[in-house]
Amino acid sequence: MHIGVFILLLLSGERNFGVRLNKPYSVRVPMDIPVFTGTHADLLIIVFHKIITTGHQRLQPLFESMLTIICNVSPYVKSLSMVASTKLLHLLEAFSTPWFLISNPSNHHLVFLLEVFNNIIQYQFDGNANLVYTIIRKRNVFHQLANFATDGPSLQQALDKKQKKSSTSKLEEATVRAQSEEARGSGLEPSMAGSTPATEAEPGTRTVTLAATPALEIMTDRTHPMGGAAAAGEWGGGASDPECSESRGAEPEGASRMAASASTSPVALPASRSVAAPFPFGVAARESRRSQQRSQWVASTQWVQGWKQKLPLQTIMRLLQVLVPQVEKICIDKGLTDESEILKFLQHGTLVGLLPVPHPILIRKYQPNAGTAMWFRTYMWGIIYLQNVDPPVWYDTNVKLFEIQRV
Repeated sequence: MHIGVFILLLLSGERNFGVRLNKPYSVRVPMDIPVFTGTHADLLIIVFHKIITTGHQRLQPLFESMLTIICNVSPYVKSLSMVASTKLLHLLEAFSTPWFLISNPSNHHLVFLLEVFNNIIQYQFDGNANLVYTIIRKRNVFHQLANFATDGPSLQQALDKKQKKSSTSKLEEATVRAQSEEARGSGLEPSMAGSTPATEAEPGTRTVTLAATPALEIMTDRTHPMGGAAAAGEWGGGASDPECSESRGAEPEGASRMAASASTSPVALPASRSVAAPFPFGVAARESRRSQQRSQWVASTQWVQGWKQKLPLQTIMRLLQVLVPQVEKICIDKGLTDESEILKFLQHGTLVGLLPVPHPILIRKYQPNAGTAMWFRTYMWGIIYLQNVDPPVWYDTNVKLFEIQRV
């Protein structure tokens, strides 16, 4: 999974890759995802949504990379299906809930998913009536972000909801899975033919403990397609907020900033007879200290106001300001209850001259870095080790480059 995401992150920095995703998806590979008719861009979004919403906890450090891939290709997506549009809005809704935004000093960066909607509206409005319709239907998500309360009592209330949610998370998770299975069984959201849900590994299976996934700002270089680096401090990266830096404490320049939910992998120090160790000394201790600092951090009004004013909502709010009254009027005048008629209206609509000046397309290109190299080196040696356990070629070698766990 990690290697696949790294490869897609590398490819998403190229314009030709984004353009080729518009090719219709016709090869029906059995996968546990909803049935859809669309392009490879639809497949990318639907699969990432499936991984993010139902994936294993160890995949959480990859979420920001997955959102970056979607953001990189979004300016070239000519037409999204209704299924993919709904999944995309659901991701934004999940990452923009108040308790999530203020529960960690870096969670608000995930709302750069707004760039996806801005890119499609500004550069691919024609042909994306499904996404525009979904935005109109779920407009409350954007209104809640625009009206995000920054006063102390409101922030505390959101945190209280988070604690209440944590106490019932297992029950909610079981409910969501039950509803998902019920939906598939009833045909409301049928999966592809031949697909089977993911299953847990068999007891006794050996797995390699992976190195921590590097932070996104270390793996990518934020540039515009015409060249030139993006200005530091721009939304979604660059200079960090003062409080955010303070909460992490003093770190070496270029140190990874991990998400709150990311589980850091155990690290074994190299033994005297081991080959070159892929881990720098002190990584485990530093990650443990950083995790403790995050648990003690509390969001402030000043901190929320700092990133809230940078939210790129102008284009979306302008779209809603123009189209919502028109859609409501046509529904009342013609008594429409079928969404297909509304989609036809949106397909023939235009926002030329009504939207803000188009923003420059920002691409976060993958760049080689020590963190990713360390991850690949650890993974490679882990595979080599597991493939040569029988016969025991490693017997009495005392190799401690990584840890082997039994599931």
